[in-house]
Amino acid sequence: MTSHPEPILLHRCDARGVHVLTLNQPKSFNVLSEAMLDELQRHLSIIASDEKARALVIAAEGKAFCAGHDLKQMKANPRLDYYQSLFSKCSKVMLSIMKLPVPVIARVQGLATAAGCQLVAQCDLAVTADTARFGVNGIDVGLFCATPSVPLVRNLPAKQAMEMLLTGGFIEASEALARGLVNRVVPAGDIDAEIDELLGAICAKPREAVAMGKQLFYQQRELGIEAAYQLAGQTMACNMMLDVAQEGVQAFIEKREPTWRA
Repeated sequence: MTSHPEPILLHRCDARGVHVLTLNQPKSFNVLSEAMLDELQRHLSIIASDEKARALVIAAEGKAFCAGHDLKQMKANPRLDYYQSLFSKCSKVMLSIMKLPVPVIARVQGLATAAGCQLVAQCDLAVTADTARFGVNGIDVGLFCATPSVPLVRNLPAKQAMEMLLTGGFIEASEALARGLVNRVVPAGDIDAEIDELLGAICAKPREAVAMGKQLFYQQRELGIEAAYQLAGQTMACNMMLDVAQEGVQAFIEKREPTWRA
């Protein structure tokens, strides 16, 4: 009887509409190989089209969350067009996470380095085990972590991000929390309960308002303040036209629970 290989990316969804994508190559520290990037992109597209989706958790099997790109694969293809295609593919995955109409939570149980740290930074929220470590250490092999720097500098103060990028130094989970890279740090055994607490709060809110808010959050960040206020005001006006907002405000006035919480 022929045994089938384990999928490199596991995908499940619960009754709440919470999707979980699990990087499933623990022996290779869940590197972002071409195949892994392709699988991530495929499943992100599936989740984006799921109108009942409420959140996504990105998790990993084994000791490492993600050790970045597959350096062996990169070394085996020393061509500019190959590298351009690879990094373009990775950037597309990261942008798909940002554009996903539901919140994305990184479940970090172990080491997150280079593009793995980028993946954590790109997620909307991150909950990490207190034993996890983070670094953008491509510089150690002569490769400045340029693409990881994009979300990193949008999470950390500039000088702190630059220090990590220039030195390749790692930070502990507690430091990642202090610098703003992650939201919560807990003992490894408590990580799922902590994420469930966040998911409970998120799933109790109207999907339409969350989707609209997430899109606005990232769009306005790239604008000047006047344009940001203009976009934010238009977003709030459109949000108020939604049935969930009209019901929510009416329920507040009437001192009752809105019907969408029932």
